[in-house]
Amino acid sequence: MPDRSLLADRYRLGEVLGTGGVAEVRRARDTVLARDVAIKLFRKGRDLADARRFDNEIRTLAGLSHPGLVTVYDADTTGETPFMVLELVEGRTLRDRLDRGPMRVEDVRRLGAALADALAHVHDQGLVHRDVKPSNILLGEDDVPRLADFGLVRLVDGARVTRADQVVGTAAYLAPEQVRGGEITPAVDVYALGLVLLECLTGHREYEGAEIEAAVARLHRPPVVPDDLPFGVARLLTLMTSLSAARRPTARECAKALLAADTRTFVVPRRSRGLLAAASAAVLIAAAGTGILAQNHAAPAESAPPATTAPVSTQPSTTVQAPAPVVQQPVAETTVQPAPVQVQQNGKSGKGKSGKGKGKGP
Repeated sequence: MPDRSLLADRYRLGEVLGTGGVAEVRRARDTVLARDVAIKLFRKGRDLADARRFDNEIRTLAGLSHPGLVTVYDADTTGETPFMVLELVEGRTLRDRLDRGPMRVEDVRRLGAALADALAHVHDQGLVHRDVKPSNILLGEDDVPRLADFGLVRLVDGARVTRADQVVGTAAYLAPEQVRGGEITPAVDVYALGLVLLECLTGHREYEGAEIEAAVARLHRPPVVPDDLPFGVARLLTLMTSLSAARRPTARECAKALLAADTRTFVVPRRSRGLLAAASAAVLIAAAGTGILAQNHAAPAESAPPATTAPVSTQPSTTVQAPAPVVQQPVAETTVQPAPVQVQQNGKSGKGKSGKGKGKGP
């Protein structure tokens, strides 16, 4: 006779580790294999788009295998309560770590290289994560990072898994082309990772404020990269967060650059040195019933430190080198449209350990 106290006659549910708008994550015990796991339970009553996102996350993670990604052990989307069973990462999220203040340059470089390598694997499978942010980065007890929450992932040039004409992500980490309603490519993940690494170094989020303010701010100014960083690190972050997607290196190039400890220059090929001027466009943004009209003028000029001269730095002599960036074109959980742009935030996250680590929600 089935044990009604067990999920799927196998998993004994424990404490809630994190909550979100689509699902909640709970610690559980696998009574068959006698191990602790994290179970992500889909919330009842959600609409079809949310159900598709949940199913998309299961299928995506099940098809990926990388040390920097959370492993899927089991799943069931046909029952009354759809769920997936994940590797339990004991530790915390990067967001929890940043609440304590900025990190050392060397630690950020190691963290960034590992995350960039994981993203490169995702991109190699023709996928874009679309929601790279500190609360979706899990740090195990050894501080090895894992990228989690693939509910918003999509195929490059593929169909969206969210509601029609919506692009979802977290406002503070959106790429400029996402705000404009442009094409979604792997370059949006590189931009978001650049902002995450910059936040690790400075201890504060670059684009603060409400969802709309945070999303639109990057159209008017590039992020401020501290001038006391090692030359190669500063140059790489400047390129990763370029307003032009064509100037950003690939995730794999970022990983190689962040691991290159003994170089003083970051080489940019002649073809990508020119700036791509943004066409003037009016962006209409509406959120929470409030309309805001923002005129999007030509993107402000940006520049990376010259590749030929490395200024003297008081930081340890760490520099960065990467291969030439590949031309690519590519959300506070927000939705943005090119004409009227609708911003929508996903549910708030709880705090705790999960298959998302000790996270802030699925």
